[in-house]
Amino acid sequence: MINERKITGNLINAYYVCRRKLWLFAHEVSPLKDNQLLEIGRIIAEESYRREIKEISFGNIKIDLIRKKDGELWVCEVKKSSKFLKPAKMQLAFYLYELKKHGIIAKGELLVPKEKKREEVILTPELENEIIKAIKNIKKIVSLEKPPPVEKNKFCLKCSYYEFCFS
Repeated sequence: MINERKITGNLINAYYVCRRKLWLFAHEVSPLKDNQLLEIGRIIAEESYRREIKEISFGNIKIDLIRKKDGELWVCEVKKSSKFLKPAKMQLAFYLYELKKHGIIAKGELLVPKEKKREEVILTPELENEIIKAIKNIKKIVSLEKPPPVEKNKFCLKCSYYEFCFS
């Protein structure tokens, strides 16, 4: 069974997109390497916010960038589009939760540079409870012997695991 240290932001994100994707990712089934959407995401992350402190690893999390504003720590998650805002928000909330467990209080900001969009994310008690529930559910899903069945949703067509489900 997966332990708390192995839960990552990508697993949280996948949980809110698709349980099957979550299982595949957690079991280290790599998505197709030639997926153009993955490459576009990497390029956007590299090219955006060049003067910021980027890609900070802390335990089991990897933060896209960190800022200091008015004496407060801001953790930022960069996305290529606002189509997946709920999964991205929960990924960022997970980072805030993990930092809080280590005594680091921060605020969060989702950044979509191509759309010039920003969304503030604050770790409220409700959001923290949702993250705790998600972690419990992720552990259950990952411990399954086989991946959950395919459940087609609005994210499928752009998913890097599409071939694992619909071939």
